[in-house]
Amino acid sequence: MAVDLPTVHRQALDATRDIVAGIKPAQLDDPTPCDDWDVRTLLNHVVGGNLWVKPLVDGRTIEDVGDELDGDQLGDDFVAAYERAAAQAASAFAADGAMDAMVAVSYGPVPGSVYCGHRFIDVLIHGWDLAKATGQDTTLDPALVDACWTVIEPELPMLAASGMFGSANDPGPDADPGTRLLATLGRTP
Repeated sequence: MAVDLPTVHRQALDATRDIVAGIKPAQLDDPTPCDDWDVRTLLNHVVGGNLWVKPLVDGRTIEDVGDELDGDQLGDDFVAAYERAAAQAASAFAADGAMDAMVAVSYGPVPGSVYCGHRFIDVLIHGWDLAKATGQDTTLDPALVDACWTVIEPELPMLAASGMFGSANDPGPDADPGTRLLATLGRTP
C-alpha cells in the first residue's frame, strides 16, 4: 500500500485538533501516558514539532533555527497555537518537492517523505495520548492506523532502539490493528 504522506499527516493533524479542542484548561496539569509529561508539556511538544516542519523543509538546519522554537509555544490559547502550527506543517509538507527535499533533522539528512512519516506517527500517537489523558474518545481512525503501520513496519527496529515511543507491550493475539499499533509504540490501550 502506497501512502500519500502529506494527506495522512494532515488527516492526523485534523484528528488531533479535535482532541486538542476537547482539552479543558483545568486538565493541562494532568498526567499523560508519556512518562514525566503532563498534558501541557505533551501539547507543547506536538505544537513545537509542528513548528519545526516549515524551517526544516525550507532547508534550514537545527543549528540555523537555534533556540527560536524553545520554550512555551502554547501561550494563552493552546487551541489557536495548535491550529496555526498544524496549518504551517501541513502546508510545508504539501509544497511541491517537499517529499523529495533533503531535510536536516536530528537523525541525519533524510528525504522529506521520511520526516513527514515520522511527524505523522508523532501527531497520531500523541493525539491518542492527549485523548487518553483527558478522558476523550481514544478510537483511532482505521485508515490512519493502516497508513501508520505501512510507515512504521520497515522502521520498527530503529523506532524500538530510539526509545521515542516507549517499550512495546504485548497486545495479545486477538488485538485489532489499532490496539496492536499502540502496544507496539509502548501504549496500553
